[in-house]
Amino acid sequence: MELAAVATRLASAAVGPLVKKLFVSEGPGAGLVDRPIRISGYVSFTGEKRSLTEGDVRELAAKLVRQGLRSGERPIAADEEQAVADALGATLHALGDLTLTDLDAVRLGHQEFARELRRAGDRPERHLSSRATYFYERLVDTACLHILQFFTQRSTFVAHALVEQARGLDELIAKVDELVRRSPLPGGEDAAFEQRYLEHLRKKHGKLTIHGIDLSSSPTRWPLDVAYLNLETTRRVPGPPPGGGPGVRGGDPASGGDPDRAADLERVRAYQWALADGTEPADQALAADRRVLLRGEAGSGKSTLVQWLAVTAARGELPGRLEYLDDRVPFVLPLRTLTRHGERLPGPRDLLAASGCPLAGGQPDGWEDRVLLAGRGLILVDGIDEVPEPERERTRGWLRDLMETYDGENRWLVTSRPSAVGHDWLVEDGFCELALSAMGPSDVAAFIDRWHAAAGAGTDDGGERARYAAQLRTAVRTQPDLGRLATNPLMCGLICALHHDRRGRLPQGRKELYEAALSMLLSRRDRERDMAVPALREEPQLEVLQLLAYWLIRNGRTEMDRSRAEAIVARVLPAVPEVGGLGGAPAVLDHFVQRSGLVREPAPGTVDFVHRTFQDFLGARAAVAEGDLGLLVEHADDDQWEDVIRMAVALTRPRERETIFRELLARGERAPDQRVRTRIHLLAAACLEHATALGPSVREAVERSAAALVPPGSEEEARALADVGPLILHLLPGPGELDDDMAAYRTVIAASHIASDASVAFLARFTGHPFVRVRAQLMWAWSRFDSARYADEVIARLDPEGLIHTVRTDEQLGHLLRLGRVPQSMDVRAGVSAAALTAYLSQHRVRELTVPEGMVAGVRAALRDGSVDVGVDPVHGVDGRVRAVRLTLT
Repeated sequence: MELAAVATRLASAAVGPLVKKLFVSEGPGAGLVDRPIRISGYVSFTGEKRSLTEGDVRELAAKLVRQGLRSGERPIAADEEQAVADALGATLHALGDLTLTDLDAVRLGHQEFARELRRAGDRPERHLSSRATYFYERLVDTACLHILQFFTQRSTFVAHALVEQARGLDELIAKVDELVRRSPLPGGEDAAFEQRYLEHLRKKHGKLTIHGIDLSSSPTRWPLDVAYLNLETTRRVPGPPPGGGPGVRGGDPASGGDPDRAADLERVRAYQWALADGTEPADQALAADRRVLLRGEAGSGKSTLVQWLAVTAARGELPGRLEYLDDRVPFVLPLRTLTRHGERLPGPRDLLAASGCPLAGGQPDGWEDRVLLAGRGLILVDGIDEVPEPERERTRGWLRDLMETYDGENRWLVTSRPSAVGHDWLVEDGFCELALSAMGPSDVAAFIDRWHAAAGAGTDDGGERARYAAQLRTAVRTQPDLGRLATNPLMCGLICALHHDRRGRLPQGRKELYEAALSMLLSRRDRERDMAVPALREEPQLEVLQLLAYWLIRNGRTEMDRSRAEAIVARVLPAVPEVGGLGGAPAVLDHFVQRSGLVREPAPGTVDFVHRTFQDFLGARAAVAEGDLGLLVEHADDDQWEDVIRMAVALTRPRERETIFRELLARGERAPDQRVRTRIHLLAAACLEHATALGPSVREAVERSAAALVPPGSEEEARALADVGPLILHLLPGPGELDDDMAAYRTVIAASHIASDASVAFLARFTGHPFVRVRAQLMWAWSRFDSARYADEVIARLDPEGLIHTVRTDEQLGHLLRLGRVPQSMDVRAGVSAAALTAYLSQHRVRELTVPEGMVAGVRAALRDGSVDVGVDPVHGVDGRVRAVRLTLT
């Protein structure tokens, strides 16, 4: 195998980042060095700036070997792979022993430099077979080529005599990359196409639309790196620890020498860690589990997470926590697109074409099959809820066929709205379930700041933007109605846009918010951009748009053919002559696509709304205008109609509204399935929030039906109750009314998922509960509320006995310090800085401390007064992986 053959698998995009890890980065003043430096002074695994261990170097070598063996005919036997990796690791480690300077090395050229490096490493290839030796030498030659190019790019490499040679190396690198693109060698075509495909993904998904930002000189899309908020996910936590329960209160970690008590305490610790570990950053969703069903409300960020995972995997340069995406090939499969025309779902060969990738057809024959058989696939299936309900079983069968054919190490993420499919829908197929958490106060504040920064890009009114951002942060924190709306990125974006557009005045309630957003997008957009187009009033435009939305809803779709859209527009134009003044149906549709900011053309010949939320609201308008109240009620058990029904309640007149509520209750009573009955009655209760006027008898009947569902009988029911909003709080029983500890636990789950100040007061009543699960849930919920208020009203009053205090941010740790609260056991998460933890430990000493592995050295350094660790134990997460280290301190 020649250097060219290895190079087809070791293009600069793959090797460059690995080589850079072998050397320290340049610091300030590096360019002032007036003489060459020995190579041993650059490496990152020796000297004062050591950042890699010998084991890390060997792992880098193993990655290079795996890259060289990725596809095509294997040059060595499988049982020789580790031996080659060990030899290459020893050779690379010899960089720390070289007395050559970087200039000397470049003068030698990459092949002679490789020979010098092999000599310095004591020629480890002597233990390899002839084929393995040949492969090893080609790997070393290729690595040395990139090492020399790395030297030429450092600011210290200033010798004029080497300029031409540096250019030659750059040209050689370019030729190797070109070889990757053109090589007919086995594996070369695959590698070349993958580079093009990953670059396409980086460009296509690397930008995010900013809903509501359409001012002149403001961008409508911003880099995903800036826009992405890494929200938390919650997974279902196992039941109580065996032998644990309300009687296990646990206090002293030393357990007083009682072995039975020590075992009970360990079970309590295991449960509390599992509860805390049940929450994790969204970008870690696939780190531990190969198959994940992710649920989230409309606008919660499901599709944005899909974009983030695809772009992150495509970039290749991954931080440690995202290494599970290394060498993954993403397939982004939006089901709304795949099922657009109701055709058969695609097989592997047609994945790119079905998802609208312009490179479809250019991939080497069988490329997808080879990627998936090798277990390198990252399959991101977005939007089960956007498939019509009758077609979901077919979709599940399609998924199963793919997974059974391509088992192994492929990773699968499927997203859905919460109620679209049952909780056991993919359990048989090995899927775990996660739910995207609502944005907490700190997330909302961060989003507001980012939005205003993006809106001000390229303008000189930064002071005004900062003032608006500060005003809005205060409003969201102090106005409960507004705070309940700002729970996901979509709603936060609309609130920011409206707050700015209305100079700080905001509408109240979800209906008013949507109406104001539609007005802003339909009327203000062209006015702000000074477009020379006919001025249309909002209502005629809405008459047309709502019929498009209603067709999609009635047909269970989120996209339609442009021809269908034009036919709908053509039928309505005679009734709205103001819109007809734009021309025929094609011209009107073009106007909406180009000017409204509500309708788009995601692919040629296809039309949809920019977000499902707008489709649902406009569809509700159409249903109310058509008088289709019975149709709304008949679809009350269909998740695609839930938001439509809620908005219809807000849009109807009082008598129509009462009709909807009465028929919902009756429909629920008729339902033969208890789950369907519960779902419909909860939907009716959730609609009360939108009923500004409602007869007392009807309201009481709806509340009675909801009261029959409390306390919740399961964690799923508890979260469903939370969707009703603050209304449910006065129906939930207090601690004195609950004899069952698990019922108390589920009650606290429901209340802790309601983002309202009233929830804090309700939760504070449970702070002395004897059941550790109740108090652990109260501790977990801290990040969902205003940190200071929750600390004062809940955390300060929590019975500490047997409770592990989970701390996620510096702010939370600061509140513990302010309150003088010294827990016996503390679980510190990665969001806490070493400085904040050191400050806390300098004043207070806990007996048991669980910290991320990277913090252990800092904790020991903070203990300067002679305290010592008497125990260092790994802590395993619910997935069995080591997640942290537990220190028991004297």
